[in-house]
Amino acid sequence: MRRRALLAAVACVATVAVVAPATPAGAKPSPGAKKEVNSSVAAAERAAADPSQRAAAAADQAVASGLDDLRLSLNEVYKRTNVTAGAGGVYSVAYERSYKGLPVVGGDAVVIADSSGRVRDTAAASAAMPTGLSTTPAVSAESATATAKTKLERVDDSAAPRLVMLAWGKKPRLTWEATVSGIAAGKPSIQHVFVDAATGEIADSYDDVRAGTGTGYYYGSVTINTSGSGTSYSMTDSTRSGLRCGGQNGSAYTGTDDAWGNGSGTNLETACVDALYGVQREWDMLGSWLGRNGINGSGGGFPTRVGLNDVNAYWNGSYTNFGHSQDGARQATPIDVVSHEFGHAIFQTTPGGAGSGNENGGINESTGDIFGSLTEAYANNPNDPPDYQVGEEVNLVGDGPIRYMYNPSLAGDPNCWSSSIPSTEVHSAAGPLNHWFYLLAEGSAPGGGKPNSPICSSGPSSVTGLGIQKAGKIYMGALQRKTSSWRYANIRSASLAAAVELYGATSTECATTKAAWNSINVPAQSGEPSCTPSSSNDFSLTLSPTAGSVAPGSSATSTVATATTAGSAQTVALSASGLPSGASASFSPSSVTSGSSSTLTISTSSSTPAGTYSVTITGTGTGATHTAVYSLTVTGTSGTRTFTNGTDYTINDGSTVTSPVTSTASGNAVSPVQVSVTISHPCAYDLGIRLRGPSGTYYTLKSSGSGSCASFGTRTYSVAVSQVAAGQWALEVTDNYLLDTGYLDTWTITV
Repeated sequence: MRRRALLAAVACVATVAVVAPATPAGAKPSPGAKKEVNSSVAAAERAAADPSQRAAAAADQAVASGLDDLRLSLNEVYKRTNVTAGAGGVYSVAYERSYKGLPVVGGDAVVIADSSGRVRDTAAASAAMPTGLSTTPAVSAESATATAKTKLERVDDSAAPRLVMLAWGKKPRLTWEATVSGIAAGKPSIQHVFVDAATGEIADSYDDVRAGTGTGYYYGSVTINTSGSGTSYSMTDSTRSGLRCGGQNGSAYTGTDDAWGNGSGTNLETACVDALYGVQREWDMLGSWLGRNGINGSGGGFPTRVGLNDVNAYWNGSYTNFGHSQDGARQATPIDVVSHEFGHAIFQTTPGGAGSGNENGGINESTGDIFGSLTEAYANNPNDPPDYQVGEEVNLVGDGPIRYMYNPSLAGDPNCWSSSIPSTEVHSAAGPLNHWFYLLAEGSAPGGGKPNSPICSSGPSSVTGLGIQKAGKIYMGALQRKTSSWRYANIRSASLAAAVELYGATSTECATTKAAWNSINVPAQSGEPSCTPSSSNDFSLTLSPTAGSVAPGSSATSTVATATTAGSAQTVALSASGLPSGASASFSPSSVTSGSSSTLTISTSSSTPAGTYSVTITGTGTGATHTAVYSLTVTGTSGTRTFTNGTDYTINDGSTVTSPVTSTASGNAVSPVQVSVTISHPCAYDLGIRLRGPSGTYYTLKSSGSGSCASFGTRTYSVAVSQVAAGQWALEVTDNYLLDTGYLDTWTITV
């Protein structure tokens, strides 16, 4: 018999978390019902103890109450999509919006909340949608696809379009979003084309492929992380999920030993050595300096291809691809070019995605340059000293560096923001933001052999830089507030909010951030912080070392040093947040007089899960508060690779239950992982089942369907995965139909 689908009514407040519902009154309790109630209480207690869940709950409440710009019409719903940890113990909570069930492109929003459950900031890409907008297209999907294909010179593939509400532009409108791939202007292109569903005209478009240029500089003998043993090895990073390098077919290069490349500029295996070295340094920089977990913010990365037959390099939304210099002598895989392309991936995986328009595209390009300069500085390789030039080692077409961040006009790009930026080609439109970042990091006259940087008209007489790590923290904090409608004015507001969050409204860092914006002619925005330096006492807080690796049950130590930077010495109380489960922190002594030091000890237990954690150390003084981040890596444990959750979860109509297990297995998960599921339910067709890995990636084990009912019983699944084994795996079971209920009895995973 055909099952009846469950029809769910939605209100204007988003449902952003699912809790297993209690057994309905009068119904016969399922086996293990008492156990389920206890587990629900335990789950609530765990949520209260988890700083990311406290931040998410506060953000959800802000969305539900329509705080500030988060107000919606009755036809709209927000859905939480991601929670990403940042520096200073804060979290970026991202949301997408729908209108009468249709996705709203440009309807994204982000809430910044801290680990104590306090909302710090909100941003929305657009205001509430007007009521009465039509959701019925006058233009067919086929016609929209045909129109979208006109954006390409050659069409290789296309996907069925989807109806969306497009909020970008002067007014929202119903459009078909068609995705077509092929060649545009002689280059690879994956176009998202929005065709007006009423008129058939192209309303907007953007390209997933973010192309740049670079160099094939070689770093000589370096250490890279690969995988394998014996006589079988692969250029697949075993410790950073998703990172691998190979040729144009997408497969990682393999070999009989763990020695790669021959140093030749035309050898593609050598190009992969450079590429992996670069992105692995970028990954480490993100964690150690900026408090970001991997390229995508949730412990994941993306593959790399080399051997592109083009004088080019690009990010296409799924992987990076690198070509060669014009003379064919070098591959385009130095640190700054590799990190630039993965910088596009960071831009895409922060709230708001890639966005649309030349000004937004210029910000995206500059973001790549900024992460290239950050990674180059972090690596500090003597073969490629940090220099704020882009692609400086390659004479790509006989013109030297591609861009100069300290003086963009040297390459013909604008130094200053103006009203013409929205119509400027994206690589040139990156100029003002590159210039701002250099001024923020190094200043207008840094000395020490670093180049001076000009200040635009009406700017201050000079700017003193903060150092590249602080500049990176402030820009990363701004990116965590990004929406799809970002422009230069939005970055100014977001970076000032980040500076206040990290260093305080009366800090030198806040004032310098504002001075750098004034130096490139981006005007002040309504409501931005005043950033008035305080004349009261102040101090600095530093850690040495800033990172450490321990086995479960062991301890790591670091020296917490303070110094008086303004006024007289003050008492500074020390605390730590962001610790993994089973870990604790102590200070000896627990408070110091600024100018003195304390010893931090982080102790783990045998149950502390493997992973890398950003532990925020906070110094609270009488006149100021400062933080520093310690990157704690807990190594995986050997032994069992099979884990079970035997807690019963009631499965009601229209509900989703989530059952987690924590793996302590070391290394990568052995693909395919094996999953065994036991469910008491009279109609297996009702159920959809997904597995979520520690990286946040979902794998579908079973889809719901229709037909004659049969009991579920015990079923096994084999799932191909590519990620680390350690961390939380979760099984999601959803009942998509009416009439029958049951319960998840137990499930087991072997990784």
